[in-house]
Amino acid sequence: MLLPLLPDPVPPAQHEIAASYVGRLARLHGLDINVLWRCVTEREASGGMRRVIVPQRLAAITGRTIHSLAGALPELRMPQPDWAMFRHQPQSGCHHCNAKHLGGEVTRILPHHRYVCARHRLWLCPSDADGQSTYLGPLPEIVQAQRKHLRILQRHGWAVTYDAVLTAIIICGQLWSLPENENGKAWHDWIRRANVLIPPGTAEATFSVARLCAAVYPEAVALASLFASPYWRKEAQEGNWDRHQFDVEIARRLGHPKYRYKQHDNDPISHWANMNAKLQPISPIYIHDQIRYLRKPTLSSATRLAQQRRAQTFDASHRAGEALIAHRHLATVFRRAWRPMLKHVRLPDGRSYY
Repeated sequence: MLLPLLPDPVPPAQHEIAASYVGRLARLHGLDINVLWRCVTEREASGGMRRVIVPQRLAAITGRTIHSLAGALPELRMPQPDWAMFRHQPQSGCHHCNAKHLGGEVTRILPHHRYVCARHRLWLCPSDADGQSTYLGPLPEIVQAQRKHLRILQRHGWAVTYDAVLTAIIICGQLWSLPENENGKAWHDWIRRANVLIPPGTAEATFSVARLCAAVYPEAVALASLFASPYWRKEAQEGNWDRHQFDVEIARRLGHPKYRYKQHDNDPISHWANMNAKLQPISPIYIHDQIRYLRKPTLSSATRLAQQRRAQTFDASHRAGEALIAHRHLATVFRRAWRPMLKHVRLPDGRSYY
């Protein structure tokens, strides 16, 4: 099939999904999106109804090399990327970054570690408010935490970083739900940031769990660097008499000088040390599927009602972390967080599980 070169083949955005890019090309040139989509795709080899992008055809109409297109569009990469490294649902990302890409809305599939657009100081994750992003100008420590997050990624890889950061976020949510006398300086910092992101008296209009996640993000990244480190994971597993150094480091990062290891599991950090520090990193529950997750997520009516109820009763100084703990962004670690201690079992083939 000989495909014509489009007059103005705009470049794809980084991490843009192919359907979004083709849609922008069609709108920019006044073409029917479905017609252009059929021109650059074909039925999958298995014989199903699904259509997949043919890189050579997309390259032909844009005048760009397959290599350059694949650098921006993950779906064109060969071999296919490890989709577990990306969020399972596409989202808009930073609207300032998207503004330079002509042809309409840009939809991207972002990697797990991309929480903040550091250039424009916008919070991008988790997406629970119809793709709206939150400006972080008054809270530069959240932007700085994104840079620290990337350093953890470079040092330990995506799988360990994914586990460590989500675990730290859910632990911060659990600590935020405890009384003030059981927390340190971090508890007051979360309240301060929450009052900036969700100003008092405006919760019904501004409340979202994404903003609660942003409020705890700096401390979550600080804890995640410990949870990702093999050295500190080993220190956390030691006996009660050998954990002093780990406790001191936790106390320093949370601004909680009175923090000490507790034998009971009501302390989320002690629970992690007792139960999960020795385990392998968890994998995401949901993996990106190019058909099921072709469009951005939308809030269901039940989710909207639940968010409205939380907004009506929201108080940053009273159990505010409970809404964060139950958010779907943390579903992977939520399932593991409080499971009962199971006996270590070794299977006949040598494998083991807990």
